[in-house]
Amino acid sequence: MRNVLLASAGMLALSALAPALAADMAARAPYVKAPPPAAIYNWTGFYIGGFGGYASEDSGNPKMEGGFGGGTIGYNWQASNIVYGLEADGAWADVNASITGFGITATSKIDALGTVRGRLGFAVDKVLFYGTGGYAWIDNKITFSGFGLTTSQSHFHSGWTVGAGIEAFIAPQWSIKGEYLYRSLSSEDYFGVPSGDLNLHSVQFGVNYHFGGPIVAKY
Repeated sequence: MRNVLLASAGMLALSALAPALAADMAARAPYVKAPPPAAIYNWTGFYIGGFGGYASEDSGNPKMEGGFGGGTIGYNWQASNIVYGLEADGAWADVNASITGFGITATSKIDALGTVRGRLGFAVDKVLFYGTGGYAWIDNKITFSGFGLTTSQSHFHSGWTVGAGIEAFIAPQWSIKGEYLYRSLSSEDYFGVPSGDLNLHSVQFGVNYHFGGPIVAKY
């Protein structure tokens, strides 16, 4: 009987102390701050930007080569991880080659170039890998100078382009990109002589500003 009474008394004591012990442990537990909400990037929306690069002819002696710089405008749509869109760009250029013989210098110079392209890519959060292709154009001038005389003729060449690139957000509404384009432009007649197709390899880098805020918070 004594043992039963002692056991009962112990149980009552523990019952009385349990709330106090629990409160003390809760008070001593370290505070853990909730992590901030994660963010995912949505590429849908309108953007504008600037770019610059370098182009060189894939054949010819001497080869035309030089730099260019200009502006970009475009719009993206995103479905799951697939991003597709349209982009147009135009640039001033100084892509040229010269040759001299018999006292006459012949110069071919691309003064401007641009494209209108579709883009299709795969987004991994804030990084987009894409292929691109569409319409390409250049404005080219051929000049002959010598013996105190100069004559020139300009033509607009149309063609196509295809390439690939990578773009990544570096801030909530800003992205940078790098891409390679192959441009094939049609032949035009200069002074009654066909120029032949003009094919260019170009590497270009740019920065874009995206309107509408591409970040969607994910809780």
